[in-house]
Amino acid sequence: MLNLVLFGPPGAGKGTQSAKLVDTFNLVHLSTGDIFRYNIKHETELGKLAKSYIDKGELVPDEVTINMLKDELNKYPNAKGFIFDGFPRTVPQAQALDTLLAEKKTHICLMLSLDVPEDELTRRLLERGKVSGRSDDTDESIIRNRIRVYNEQTAVAAEFYDKQNKYKKIMGVGAIEDIFKRLADEVNKFLPASL
Repeated sequence: MLNLVLFGPPGAGKGTQSAKLVDTFNLVHLSTGDIFRYNIKHETELGKLAKSYIDKGELVPDEVTINMLKDELNKYPNAKGFIFDGFPRTVPQAQALDTLLAEKKTHICLMLSLDVPEDELTRRLLERGKVSGRSDDTDESIIRNRIRVYNEQTAVAAEFYDKQNKYKKIMGVGAIEDIFKRLADEVNKFLPASL
C-alpha cells in the first residue's frame, strides 16, 4: 500500500498537487480541510467544534481531527493507498496516524513537503480568498497567524518522518506541472523498493 503525506504550510499547493498524485498513483485523497468543511457545512458536532478553532486561525485539537479521519479511512477498505493532505500537523497526530495505520497493517511510506516562501504563501491565499469564499483566506493577519502556527507547531511533524528517513523537501514554487514532476519523481524513486 502506498501511503503518502503531502505536507506544507497553508497555500503551498497541497490540494492542487494531491489531485495530480491521486490520479497518477491511484490513491484516495484524504484532505483534513475537506473533511472539516464537510462536517462544518453539515453542522455535525465535530464540525461545529472544528469551526470554532478554524475561524481563529488555530489548529483543530488532535482528538477531533483523528476522529474525523478515522471515519474517512473506514470508508475505503479496498484502497491501494492514501494521500494525507493537511494531516498530520503535529508529532502526536503523526503517532496517532501510525497507530491507526498499523491497525490496518500498513504505514506511511513518504512525507513530501512543499517548500514555499511566506510572502508567496500570503499572496496565494489572498488570491484564493477572492474566489473561494473562505473567510480564513481573506484576512492577511489571520493568514500570517496560520503560517506562524504552522512554523511553530506543525513543521516539527516533519522531523518525526525525517528521523524515519521518510521525509523529502520539494520546492513548491514554479509551474504546477514542474512542481508535480518533482513530487512524482520522489514517489517513483520509492516505488520499486515498495513492490
